[in-house]
Amino acid sequence: MTSKERVLCAIEHREPDRVPIQMYLTPEIHQQLKEHLDSDNIVHILGVDFRGVGPKHVAPKRPVPEGCDAVDDWGVGYKNFEYPGGKYSEAHYLALAKPTTLAEVESYPWPSPDDYDYSVIEEQCNQLAEYAICLGGAGIPDIVNGVSRGRGMEQVLTDIMTEDPVGVAIIDHRCDFYYEWCRRSLEAGNGKIDILCLGEDCGNQYGPMFDPAVFDAFFRPRLKRFYDLGHEFGVKVMMHSCGSTRKLMSRFIAMGLDVLDAVQPEPVGMDPTEVKQEFGDRLTFCGMISTQHTLPHLSEAECRAEARHRLDVIAKGGGYIFSPAHCIQPDTPLRNVLAIYEEAQGLPPGGLS
Repeated sequence: MTSKERVLCAIEHREPDRVPIQMYLTPEIHQQLKEHLDSDNIVHILGVDFRGVGPKHVAPKRPVPEGCDAVDDWGVGYKNFEYPGGKYSEAHYLALAKPTTLAEVESYPWPSPDDYDYSVIEEQCNQLAEYAICLGGAGIPDIVNGVSRGRGMEQVLTDIMTEDPVGVAIIDHRCDFYYEWCRRSLEAGNGKIDILCLGEDCGNQYGPMFDPAVFDAFFRPRLKRFYDLGHEFGVKVMMHSCGSTRKLMSRFIAMGLDVLDAVQPEPVGMDPTEVKQEFGDRLTFCGMISTQHTLPHLSEAECRAEARHRLDVIAKGGGYIFSPAHCIQPDTPLRNVLAIYEEAQGLPPGGLS
């Protein structure tokens, strides 16, 4: 099978020739792998079946706010902070906290879908034709995290719970922008894109981020709009969500979600065997390799055992994409990373060394 055939087969709940493979790495782990394997083509060596496409940003870049190292399309400024073993860019200038009235929201310099050149997408697809071609990512629409970087987490949660008009207007500007960005990109792909990738962290370690009634009233209509858009263009829809989402999975299925991405096995209710048994005939799971506990803290043999369980139990009958549950962090032993990908590809221990 080609990578494209393998991925689509699994999403359709049929068993492919081998499990489809995805990769989520921090830059530090990516660099370690490049140096260890003496190659820039890590995705090929690890057997990754997915490739991404997207439009080219052509608008002038926004000025970087004072005291910041970078700025995003929304005017939010970021500073780079060093942590043990790695570096993260954290929101520092909260541009979206400035508007306090609807008039100020409407006069804000929002990004436009016109800021991008979509004509490049079809050729990108042509060059990656054998792979499962993805558009988007976990930042679309990413209501809670995406807006909180520019407005503050506490304020965004308050906006949602109180349906504050200013906060909701800011959220809907983000959703409307990304909807049109996705629509134009899918149209430009001319039927060659396979998966629309989205994201919304709907869970924490103990359960849903919001009461299901709040999810139904606020998130469901906004997310389903994107699910429906993907299906209108004949593509599968995959959504990233961290945390415990078991109580929401029946809703995801009813909304039309095809793949739940980066599933974490540690949160309450997220035992891989249980969720596979309950929902695995209707929802494909991507992830389930622990990045909180197993990969960074356990032995190589224990990492292999977890990988084998996912391959022998969860992948049985299709409906599973082998992947770490999140970006593999810099404190993870490289031998453990190589071990899980050796298991996924059916290689002997040391086969990737």
